[in-house]
Amino acid sequence: MQSVEHIDFQQYLLAIKRRWRLATATFGFVVAITGAYTLLQKPIYQATGKVLIRQPSNVSLPLNTGADNRDLSSVGSQSDPLGTEIELIRSTGIAQKAIAKLNHAIAPQEFLDRLSVAKLPQADILEISYQSTYPEEAAASVNQVINIYLDSDVSSYRSEAAATRQFILRQLPQNEAIVRQAAMNLRQFEENHNIVNLDEEAKSAVKAIGNLEEQINTSQAKLADVIAQLGVLRKNLSGMNSQAAVAAGASSQSPGVQRALEEFQKIENELTVARTVYRELHPKIADLENKKIFLQTLLKQRVGEVSGQNQIEKKGNLQLGELKQKIIADLIQLETGRSGLASQVSTLSRVLANYRQRVNVLPQLKQREQELERELQAAQSTYEILLRRLEEIRVEENRNIGNARLIEQAVVPAKPIAPNILRNLVLGNILGILLAIAVALLLDLFDTSIKTVKEARELFGYTLLGLIPDFKKFEKTTTRNKGNRESGQYAARIVVRDTPCCPINEAYQMLKANLSYLCSEEPKAIVVTSSVPQEGKSTVSANLALAMAQSERRVLLVDADMRQPVQHKIWELLNNVGLSDVLVGQAELTTTIKAVMPNLHVLTAGVIPPNPMNLLESKRMASLIENFANQYDFVIVDTPSLSIAADAPILSKMVDGILLVSRPGVVDSASATTAKEFLQQTGQNVLGLVINATNIENKHFSSYYANEYSPVENAKNRVIEVASS
Repeated sequence: MQSVEHIDFQQYLLAIKRRWRLATATFGFVVAITGAYTLLQKPIYQATGKVLIRQPSNVSLPLNTGADNRDLSSVGSQSDPLGTEIELIRSTGIAQKAIAKLNHAIAPQEFLDRLSVAKLPQADILEISYQSTYPEEAAASVNQVINIYLDSDVSSYRSEAAATRQFILRQLPQNEAIVRQAAMNLRQFEENHNIVNLDEEAKSAVKAIGNLEEQINTSQAKLADVIAQLGVLRKNLSGMNSQAAVAAGASSQSPGVQRALEEFQKIENELTVARTVYRELHPKIADLENKKIFLQTLLKQRVGEVSGQNQIEKKGNLQLGELKQKIIADLIQLETGRSGLASQVSTLSRVLANYRQRVNVLPQLKQREQELERELQAAQSTYEILLRRLEEIRVEENRNIGNARLIEQAVVPAKPIAPNILRNLVLGNILGILLAIAVALLLDLFDTSIKTVKEARELFGYTLLGLIPDFKKFEKTTTRNKGNRESGQYAARIVVRDTPCCPINEAYQMLKANLSYLCSEEPKAIVVTSSVPQEGKSTVSANLALAMAQSERRVLLVDADMRQPVQHKIWELLNNVGLSDVLVGQAELTTTIKAVMPNLHVLTAGVIPPNPMNLLESKRMASLIENFANQYDFVIVDTPSLSIAADAPILSKMVDGILLVSRPGVVDSASATTAKEFLQQTGQNVLGLVINATNIENKHFSSYYANEYSPVENAKNRVIEVASS
């Protein structure tokens, strides 16, 4: 991509300058059209009103019940309330109602095109505007739209509230049934599983399990001790005869002893279970302790009675002493205690197993209880919200105020908003400038003519011998000095003679110097031509000849253009006889060659022949050129353009070379290319290029005067010195 620094903006400026007339016309046309449109446009008035949009109160209700989220949405639920209200205001229904009340003969769509609704930043306010050519109509339209919208908003609000109330009334019985079912499920669960307070029950169960384990260990230890004591007593009674043993055994089988023992074991078991439930100071435990002491005393008494009875009945055992009787009594008491402890350990183990089983199922019971409680709580919460919202909706249903409120009513505008004369004129000027530049650049883009010195040099590729400034700025003065003669416009082209102190004269002097230093041997005869007509080859020939003559050289200017001769007009000479007459032998050189200035002679073209090329390529013409080169210091032959005839290439074989004249803006690239190819194909000796009618006011062109047109380095330095002097 081309970088910015490589863009030649000067070329664009030059293109605009070349097309300044068309650019000016385009600019004036656009400005005129803009002004006419502005003046002819009808004034447009705009009225504005403002409406406040409040957030919807509670017509639509979301119900949040902790983990159970339910959405009870009403008709009025909106994700973008302001955007929805804007679309509602701009609806066809409101437009039709407004048109009907205003009695406007306008289509709803046209009404909406004039209506605009916008949201003010950082506020819940809508700005409603209407444009019309009549200020009263604009204000009335805005106010009517606002009134219709506010009435519609209240009606819609009431309808939404009524719809919500009906929805809640349908939901209440269902939610009430859900609450009752949830409460019944919880109650049945607690009854089926004997649940009072699971947390407290868990704490008590853990404590009871610890107490039972401790009691079992204590009872087992006591049982082991009793069994050991029984072993010792049986060993001491080993010398007792069988009758004594029978009597001792019979005492343990006594009904009275057995009943007392059973009652004692029963009370011990009840006491063990009670201690797992009640504290030690509880009345229940104290009552059981008293019964235990009573039964223990009763048991000892009956054992003693049984032992004494046996001793009386069995006379053979009277020899037993009181010590043995005491041992037997202790044996019976220990046996009774062993039986009680064994029964106690068994009972405590069963109770411990029941507690552990209950503790294992407590987490599951707790989880299920919590689920049932949450269901009940959610159902109750939803039901309570419905009841509360029902009361709120009943209040909202009786309100006469909607979500919208009038803030500012539209007033009749005093000034129109359009047309903006200043803005339109500024925009017209800007648009005119842009279009003018665009037109100039486009025309220049499609223009195939050579426009600049740079383009001419790059296209031809010949040595640049001179840059001749445009003499049009001097043309009026010269023509005025020459009067109104027919040929005055041609005579005015001799700038070297008429304005010797102007830059054009200096340019011809430089051209003369460059020809002098073109090669080691200065050319004596040259042909001057151009690619197309109107490039100024004849003017260049005349002024160059005069510049040569001013340096005290004898110069002959030959007009060999026998199709459209100009030299006689430039020098104000008669063309009744000339070159053509000399070539056909009807005139002599002494009578046809005219002295126009000191050291300068001109040979006009003469009568235009039917076939000029035959005359120019004749031996007579070659002889004349040779004779002219011997008699004069410098000979310049003015020939037709290359696009007209091949006269210049024919004559160039008779002279030292061709001097090609090019004029930017006149010659196009195609013609220039054709001319160059023709010169190359015919093997012409092109001495160099002269670019005519350049713009001396442009630095891009004027820089060539000092640096870019000399053919060799030595000539370049000398031309610079001349220019500096």
